[in-house]
Amino acid sequence: MKLLRYGPRGAEKPGLLDAEGRIRDLSAVVDDIAGEALTPEGLQRLRALDVATLPRVEGDPRLGACVGRVGKFVCIGLNYSDHAAETGAQVPAEPVVFNKWTSAICGPDDDVEIPRGSRKTDWEVELGVVIGRGGRYIDEADAMAHVAGYCVINDVSERAYQLEGTGTWDKGKGCDTFGPLGPWLVTADEVPDPHALRLWLEVDGHRYQDGNTRTMVFRVPYLVSYLSRHMSLQPGDVISTGTPPGVGLGQKPEPVYLRAGQVMRLGIDGLGEQRQKLVQA
Repeated sequence: MKLLRYGPRGAEKPGLLDAEGRIRDLSAVVDDIAGEALTPEGLQRLRALDVATLPRVEGDPRLGACVGRVGKFVCIGLNYSDHAAETGAQVPAEPVVFNKWTSAICGPDDDVEIPRGSRKTDWEVELGVVIGRGGRYIDEADAMAHVAGYCVINDVSERAYQLEGTGTWDKGKGCDTFGPLGPWLVTADEVPDPHALRLWLEVDGHRYQDGNTRTMVFRVPYLVSYLSRHMSLQPGDVISTGTPPGVGLGQKPEPVYLRAGQVMRLGIDGLGEQRQKLVQA
């Protein structure tokens, strides 16, 4: 299934994409694509529906983030060996963990704001993992049973805030609009191998990133298990699993950063595409 949320910001309704690519409304079935709706039992109830009987949504509504009421937005840094190399960093011995604040979450095609004073706003296409079954101390062998599905994420980053001051990466990662999610949450049964997905990103038509999840250092089962040692994972939590090479910071002979008026387009095989215009905050 391809689950989604549509409508005005803050008033999104739950929906799904039918076989013809049309949005069907799920408001009479679930209140949101969130929490219990993402558990194995909740997803099974949705799979049992006769999609043809669901109301068709007319027009071309705005898509919101594909997951609502996200409790935790956890990210993994330097998780592609070739990306670590382009930034001059060593491949980490264990996952580098940071957070994006949930206030950063926005729709897949919403404008992305360049923060006031920013000099180094950057892009990162990433595979998002959405938790369906919660747990702590999850065994790696059981970890995939805790995954509800996958989505496209743009881990927008302000490199000066992230790397050049004191403190943690978080302040350069969690600015408002720095977490576009979607367009859809594609359930895990429709993604046979999350480690064989092509992912790419363009700015104004120039392709900067063109990678594959097979080059991840730490794979999805390990990440789910690892994170569950340090926090309880709950339905609707989102894990952003790292980016392949081609970010602005790594461009030669000198870095390239985003400017107001530019347009980012990005996608992952089978998971859809995003498009964001850059605006000044």
